[in-house]
Amino acid sequence: MTWNRVYNFSAGPSMLPESVLEKAAAEMMNYQGSGMSVMEMSHRSKTYLSIIENAEERLRNLMHIPDTFTVLFLQGGASQQFAMIPMNIMTKSKKADYIHTGTWSKKAMAEAKLFGEVHVAASSEDQNFTYIPEQFEFSPDADFVHITTNNTIEGTVFNQLPDTGKIPLIADMSSNILSEEIDVTKFGLIYAGAQKNIGPAGVTVVIMRNDLIGYHREDTPIILRYETHAENQSMYNTPPCYSIYMAGLVFEWLEQLGGIKAMEALNRDKAKIVYDFLDQSNLFTSPVMAKYRSLMNIPFATSSDALDEKFISEAGKQGLSTLKGHRSVGGMRASIYNAMPIEGVRKLVDFMKDFEMKNRS
Repeated sequence: MTWNRVYNFSAGPSMLPESVLEKAAAEMMNYQGSGMSVMEMSHRSKTYLSIIENAEERLRNLMHIPDTFTVLFLQGGASQQFAMIPMNIMTKSKKADYIHTGTWSKKAMAEAKLFGEVHVAASSEDQNFTYIPEQFEFSPDADFVHITTNNTIEGTVFNQLPDTGKIPLIADMSSNILSEEIDVTKFGLIYAGAQKNIGPAGVTVVIMRNDLIGYHREDTPIILRYETHAENQSMYNTPPCYSIYMAGLVFEWLEQLGGIKAMEALNRDKAKIVYDFLDQSNLFTSPVMAKYRSLMNIPFATSSDALDEKFISEAGKQGLSTLKGHRSVGGMRASIYNAMPIEGVRKLVDFMKDFEMKNRS
């Protein structure tokens, strides 16, 4: 390479594995002898059909997704799923339970309220979303229970899934999908925007239990019905072709790494490096209760806004990019998704140590 890549700690779109970017660059002008880029080819061509089919197969193998689940590659991001889910599943009792753990669950609930009754089964708002609730009040006739497994802004994670009995559990897994092993069969539906652990923005993965398909409201637009996309293998309309191609390359990279089990071990090592330093630091603090700390998104702060700004500025000069915290919480946030190498985490902590020594009060 003739340029210096930064360590990108953005919460999304996030960094991608260098080997994936290099392979995509090599295939940009001429994908496997086709004489064209993936961005140019028909989504109905045999060449592209093999791309999307291979992407689904790799994802199924990585996550051990059984045939009783349908995998969809959709558009609109997780935000569109906030509406599609109640339109398609909140259709029997027209009630749903939501566990409120931060910004994204709030947005999901706002959409669901347009289609039925939303019951907050538990909330961590009382302590500014610094923990995950463990006591729930579920409605016996709810059509589903919704959780956000990892809270990108607040830096919390569900370490144990709620027991919802026969009520389908639906999860926004946008910021921690593929980061650790999960049992897909414990869920009715999983959805995730790609731009954190899957690939570039543009595609949203939906993993859905087959028996939940086909119960949409009668006035649901055809393109917003899961049934439409399931019957057409995600090809009802032109899909986000290049984003799916890139996702397939990321899935291949994960396979070569050793799968999700190996990725989880690496992610735990990366997070431990940061949290171990934060726990002994006299300058930096973490707002999240230790039990509920995310492996993917680590918010932290110094003693003042001015010092936070100084840290962000000086870190950027060292190639440690996009560390500014979300505008709603301030401070800093290090998002250390799958593609962040452990060397980047070590460099960050080394810089934090040096910054603390130079800015002691």
